[in-house]
Amino acid sequence: MAGKVIVLTSGKGGVGKTTSAASVAAGLALRGHRTVVIDFDVGLRNLDLIMGCERRVVFDFINVINGDAKLNQALIKDKRNDNLYIFPTSQTRDKDALKRDGVERVLDELKDTFDYIVCDSPAGIEHGALTAMYFADSAIIVTNPEVSSVRDSDRIIGLLASKSRRAEFNLEPVAVHLLLARYSPERVRKGEMLTVEDVKEILSIPLLGVIPESESVLRASNTGTPVVFDEESPAGRAYHDAVARFLGEQRELRFLQPERRSFFRALFGRA
Repeated sequence: MAGKVIVLTSGKGGVGKTTSAASVAAGLALRGHRTVVIDFDVGLRNLDLIMGCERRVVFDFINVINGDAKLNQALIKDKRNDNLYIFPTSQTRDKDALKRDGVERVLDELKDTFDYIVCDSPAGIEHGALTAMYFADSAIIVTNPEVSSVRDSDRIIGLLASKSRRAEFNLEPVAVHLLLARYSPERVRKGEMLTVEDVKEILSIPLLGVIPESESVLRASNTGTPVVFDEESPAGRAYHDAVARFLGEQRELRFLQPERRSFFRALFGRA
């Protein structure tokens, strides 16, 4: 069976999309699925930092599209899990270097080797984002519980329904899921953030998971370790739940209430 393309996308920057792409890809790999995560954000290139492999980048996505390198020269095998590979992009090229026919050729080659191809799309609706969306079999829309973020996500849902290859060729629609990131029960309680129910009602797409705001996410990003590897943290466990739901398992939603800090956690300052 050919591999499936999952695109993580958002209408707005800074919502936790690259963090989520890294953790979804790592979560799939931890469950035994051969997975590659691709950086579509040409010119910025943050995925390799989040994955902790920035010093190992020699060739990139654009090199492979242009025929300057073979696919196996650009893929970086993760040191923590044998099922996980990182496919970095260029920091020096323009986003127009993502030529659609070149991207299609590379994705088709990856489908022969991997179960899942996770695409970390740039935010918004520029060329890189539209190119990533075009090839999606499934899409995970990452949003924060804020009005502007949710409104922008609604536009992305419309684009996935009309601008994807599946829409163009009248195939089964892209399976669209919602991942609500940076959720703070305290701020929701104070009326500073939308509730989970508010977001679900506005967007009307299946909820894959709720990722709580957590210091562990920042720590993980700074150390180049996807937070899903930190099973002690609420965010890490929430990503595990989200991946399980994506694979069809039933999981109860957790971390929707303010966390009660135990005496020992408070004493030792653990998040």
